[in-house]
Amino acid sequence: MMFVPGNKPGMMADAHIYGPDCIMLDLEDSVTLAEKDAARLLVYNALRSIDYGDTEMVVRINPLNTPYGRKDVEAVVKAGVDVIRMPKTETAEEVVELEAEILKVEKEIGREGETRIMAAIESALGVVNAYAIATASKRMMGIALGAEDYSANLKTNRTPGGAELLLAREQIVVAARAAGIACFDTVYSNLDDMDSFRKEVELVKTLGFDGKSIINPRQIEIVNEVFTPTEKEITKARAVVAAIREAQAMGSGVISLNGKMVDRPVVLRAEHTIALAIAAGVIDKEEEL
Repeated sequence: MMFVPGNKPGMMADAHIYGPDCIMLDLEDSVTLAEKDAARLLVYNALRSIDYGDTEMVVRINPLNTPYGRKDVEAVVKAGVDVIRMPKTETAEEVVELEAEILKVEKEIGREGETRIMAAIESALGVVNAYAIATASKRMMGIALGAEDYSANLKTNRTPGGAELLLAREQIVVAARAAGIACFDTVYSNLDDMDSFRKEVELVKTLGFDGKSIINPRQIEIVNEVFTPTEKEITKARAVVAAIREAQAMGSGVISLNGKMVDRPVVLRAEHTIALAIAAGVIDKEEEL
């Protein structure tokens, strides 16, 4: 998910050519108060006029308790945005309030239920309420960590190893999995240290995150490399899936591979590996049917 400032027309016009899975146009932190109204218009026009293809389009709005939030919702819903990202989400009630605003605009334009929600969790209270936030609306497609505000709220600093973020990361992954939605990690802003960036991506993949937020196209390749299953992993997963199908064809509930019993967690991991490989484009979906 690549962050793009909503007050930079050139960046918004070119963002999709680098191949991110998702583009998040930002109306919040990257836009000064003096530019809020102009940026909203720029983002509206970008969503209406630029062909982003299959790239998922997200807009981070300003909080509803500011003079800009409701205007942001109206503009981006009318422009046809896929997902609205809530900043600094701390309670389920905030999600319900946003959902009501979205529905009001959708009814006006006749596209009810199409706009989804992503909640950014950026404080201790948000982490504590992560599951309640994740389950507050059927529109909720994912929750994400915002590390800078979270670290400041904890009265600590970001460190290269990210020890200060570990609990929040684990809590967000667990809440997302319990709610059946996606989870996304925070940005890594030091573009001069790609080795540490890779290590962070490897860590969050191990923790169970579905993806990583980025601020520069140079980071896309590393994220894709880390999250894309290896040939060895794909081969193993295919063998497990083949064993499942063979057992099903024989009417057996017992799955065996190379003389060993295969339990359900192994099956689930194999299916997830295949799904990731398809999503990454390294294998063809039709081949796996």
